[in-house]
Amino acid sequence: MTIVKNSININASVEKVFAYVSNPMNTPEWMVNLVEHTNIVGSGVGQHYHWKYTMIGLPFQGETTVLEYVPNERFVTESTGGLSGSFTFSFAPHESGTKLDLEVDYTIPVPVLGKLAEKLVLKRNQREADMSMQNIKERLEV
Repeated sequence: MTIVKNSININASVEKVFAYVSNPMNTPEWMVNLVEHTNIVGSGVGQHYHWKYTMIGLPFQGETTVLEYVPNERFVTESTGGLSGSFTFSFAPHESGTKLDLEVDYTIPVPVLGKLAEKLVLKRNQREADMSMQNIKERLEV
């Protein structure tokens, strides 16, 4: 598994940041290379949806289930399919609003990409996570 970590301070309330980030309908607005979320069923723990994503131009699709949902504190998702892994979002009050932490634990489909491309993909995925967090900040600091 590969881990990407990121943290950002957002000048918006914890409630606003949590509501935005935990709603899968918003994710295509801020997550780099996420094409769509569809078939969203339920809310909170057990919420389930399908997704389409591209990595270095290659299309992937799969499903995500929310495993943990603590309003305004934390939520965790698990994805299966073309890309497998988990996303853990943590929210905490910060002097200027909210501190948002993200940890993504995923498996790169090495047979698809090849070992040579793996290091390049790792660096690119970290940059894309940084950009995704910046996108959240820009959308909420209006």
